[in-house]
Amino acid sequence: MSRIGKKPVAVPKGVTTTINGQTVSVKGPKGELSFDFTDHVSVEMTDGGIQVSPRDGSKPARAAWGMSRTMIANLMKGVTDGFSKKLEINGVGYRAAVQGTNLQLALGYSHDVVYPIPAGITIQCAKPTEILVSGTDRQRVGQVAAEIRDFRGPEPYKGKGVKYATETIFRKEGKKK
Repeated sequence: MSRIGKKPVAVPKGVTTTINGQTVSVKGPKGELSFDFTDHVSVEMTDGGIQVSPRDGSKPARAAWGMSRTMIANLMKGVTDGFSKKLEINGVGYRAAVQGTNLQLALGYSHDVVYPIPAGITIQCAKPTEILVSGTDRQRVGQVAAEIRDFRGPEPYKGKGVKYATETIFRKEGKKK
């Protein structure tokens, strides 16, 4: 039994939800999102919110149960509050700036890295060494943050590179003479 799947997903005020076949659509103050769930689970509206339940006791149905409930909960949070990831840049001369619809990164290469900002994602640089990626879709926010981090991941000797704000880099000791 899924402990997460048993809980209904509460629908916040100002959010409208429609279930059409195998699709859940959510519309709120920050935008509109939808999720297509598998045939292994059934989703229905109740007075307590949205209830997800498996169609049978098979292993794929039980596996998709909690995941489908979490995806619907992420839709609710995305259209009301949104999601964000904070990145930090460490290194001499490493910096970032938003120019129009592009993110310009100076990461120690012979050229600047230009990253086009995808639709539905906002990127802000309060300081040249901080990047804030935000949007309504949790998966897209995480994917964009991971792509930016991949341009120059943190290295263990000096700690230079792009890292998540919550990430800790295990430092290594250099060569000894």
